[in-house]
Amino acid sequence: MRTHILLSRWFPAVSSALFASALIAQTNTGYNQPDKPILDVMHAPEPPRPFVSPTRDNILLVTEQQYPSIDRVAAPFLRLAGARVEPANHSKHDTPGGYGITPCASSYEVVHIADSKTIPVRLPAGSCAGQPSWSADGKHFAFANIRATSVELWMGDTSTGAIHTIPGVALNPMFGDDFQWLGGSHMLLVKLVPAGLGPIPTVPAAVSGPGIQESIGGKGASSTYEVRDTLTNKHDEDLFDYFADSQLALVDAATAAVDSIGKPANFFEVAPAPDARHILLTSLLKPYSYITTYDRFPKNVEVWDIGDPHAVASHTLFSLPLADRVPVHGVPTGPRDFSWRATDPATLVWAEALDGGDWNQTVPNRDKVMLLKAPFTDQPKEVERTAQRFGGFLWSEKAIASLLYQEDENRHWLHVDVVNIDDLSQKPHTLWDLSYDDSYANPGSPVTRHLPNGVSVMRMEGDSIFLSGRGASPEGLHPFLDRLNLSTGKSERLFRSDRSSLEVFLSFPEGSDTHRFFTWHQSPTNPPNTFLRTLGNSVTASTGEATLASAAAPVTHISDYTPAVRAIKKRLVRYKRADGLDLSFTLYTPPGYQEGTRVPTILYAYPLDYASASQAGQVTSSDQTFTRLHEYQLLLLAGYAILDNASFPIVGDPKKAYDTYLDQLVADANAAIAEGVRIGVVDPDRVGVTGHSHGALMTANLIAHTDLFKAGVATSGSYNKTLTPFGFQNERRSVWEATDTYFKVSPFFYADKFKHPLLIVHGEEDANPGTTPIQAKLLYEAIRGNGGTARLVMLPHEPHWYTAMESNEQLVYEMIRWFDTYVKNTPSHENSKH
Repeated sequence: MRTHILLSRWFPAVSSALFASALIAQTNTGYNQPDKPILDVMHAPEPPRPFVSPTRDNILLVTEQQYPSIDRVAAPFLRLAGARVEPANHSKHDTPGGYGITPCASSYEVVHIADSKTIPVRLPAGSCAGQPSWSADGKHFAFANIRATSVELWMGDTSTGAIHTIPGVALNPMFGDDFQWLGGSHMLLVKLVPAGLGPIPTVPAAVSGPGIQESIGGKGASSTYEVRDTLTNKHDEDLFDYFADSQLALVDAATAAVDSIGKPANFFEVAPAPDARHILLTSLLKPYSYITTYDRFPKNVEVWDIGDPHAVASHTLFSLPLADRVPVHGVPTGPRDFSWRATDPATLVWAEALDGGDWNQTVPNRDKVMLLKAPFTDQPKEVERTAQRFGGFLWSEKAIASLLYQEDENRHWLHVDVVNIDDLSQKPHTLWDLSYDDSYANPGSPVTRHLPNGVSVMRMEGDSIFLSGRGASPEGLHPFLDRLNLSTGKSERLFRSDRSSLEVFLSFPEGSDTHRFFTWHQSPTNPPNTFLRTLGNSVTASTGEATLASAAAPVTHISDYTPAVRAIKKRLVRYKRADGLDLSFTLYTPPGYQEGTRVPTILYAYPLDYASASQAGQVTSSDQTFTRLHEYQLLLLAGYAILDNASFPIVGDPKKAYDTYLDQLVADANAAIAEGVRIGVVDPDRVGVTGHSHGALMTANLIAHTDLFKAGVATSGSYNKTLTPFGFQNERRSVWEATDTYFKVSPFFYADKFKHPLLIVHGEEDANPGTTPIQAKLLYEAIRGNGGTARLVMLPHEPHWYTAMESNEQLVYEMIRWFDTYVKNTPSHENSKH
């Protein structure tokens, strides 16, 4: 397997030995690896993730395989209108959005909370187990398992950890919803590959004619992010139909019996109602589009009554047309966002745009909210009109107190009302009205619970709800649990994580017990583990804040798999931009670091857009997480300090914030480096910069427009924004409306100005429409053609986020080699002073 590498030229100062090593790496027919201490950390297992059962008496600890082999990543796949499907087994090759490869679990463990007893689950040999799904009674769990020729359905017993496959079931996960528990029963609703599907459509032996598209007027751009892996011809359409075709069926978890329901179709979304009798189905219809992804294809929306699985009654609700002219950042016209009301047996809710789906329109109301009850023969009932875009309902245990969410993308604003849609004479009252960029004011998310039928609703105790939040503050994240009375608006703090750890609320125990709750606790030296806390008057250590949470008892006992990493220290550092804007980064220092010593340093950042300066500089990270190293962070083991997640806000009106993007980018970088120098860690003569995706655009621009950095590493970036002409990030204007802005933010047009070396890394199968591989190749050619220093590494088979172990080893090898050459080993004026 070859890692494709191109090198433009090396500075004369580089030694002949380094030049020789460069040639060796360039002609290497295999992958390179970093040194063993770094490999040991990369090969260590990740801490598991907890999945608490609906009955809150068991936890599934799931450890995912962090880096699969290149053979797994290199599995052949088809590009089908935004879905990547492996034809050998009908599995979905990528994660939602196309940013990575579908992950596999390497281990499951069942933890009985009452006694902390742990039962290992023996996954099948050579398996690729997915994320588990609990039954409503917590007695079973189900998971998909990818095999060479099919995607199997497996069932697990909570009490014993025993698992078994369901014979004859081959899931179709192309659009998701491939299996889900049906209400509180022991039945699962599944999407299967139809029996007797036949062979895969073959490529025609002869070209039957040209591919043709035609526009006959009418504006309506497709967003940059809606043109991923689109269909191109009739054969693509045939392949899409072949792999999208699904057969619905019911699977009995107790007996393993499988009963088909209805006829196969291209089922997109499948959602059972709370009564477990009705199913909301969205199927995809022709004509397909060659310029947008499957979620914009024509749809048929219907409800099936499966009271008798062998005589299904169907109610067609809507036939929705092709939506290939949706405004950028807008929504389709007509009914959309269908869901079931959680507290009714079978009541549908959806929204319809009143502004043409266009945020540019000034209207009194953007959406209307509709409701329709079973048997779905009456006219839909309008229950609400929203001033801003409908964001959905959160249903509570009590009908009089559900939450209605609205979002204003023009102002980055969130509005939440308490509503009773059963009594429209009651005027909704505002619960929250705030910027969704304002992390310090974020009240948290309502805590939910599972009803016996498996439906999740907002938990209530009297007139009160519970809120779990991240607890952003100038000192970092301090997660909390509050109780909020909806009648009085009074809030009571039950728990807040102290400053010596990061402890997040998980759930309450089973039943109505709200005096105890589970948390996920970690610190820089202690791996994540589940704790059980009991309410009782106390004071949060190091903050002096009175809370009601006191005693904590461990439930899980997860070990530290990378003890060598504990020698790395980190702390939150706050500072200001030249214009007074508050900023921060997390400073990591390498093992053995001596305070006051200046060392080579790497800055990592990802610029974020903000509508208001008051929220732009807020601290939204924590220096109390359990230290784990990935990608650029592994440079710590090579002797570098890291300014991690440095604040790089781009502040301004969302309609035109990118007009000042470059100036703000340089100001952000100047402030971060100046602070690192001021505190005595950063050697100003030996600083590098790196970033991924939008951070790669930042990296290239900083190398082109400043002298702050000796070298940069840009991964999976977009460097010529004219190739994404209908918007990027939060920029909504087209290149024809903001031509100067598109050129100024694009380092491609400044390739003759690059002052320092740039390593460009990209996945050859990047599915993100904004960062197609051609972006990396064109920037490299532009720098090379203008006499600059650059290196291009194209990672075979990799998507936007690099997945394979071999690819990640190569990435770390390249980064260390690049920064050692151009940053660490360059002359330092600081060193010459001593």
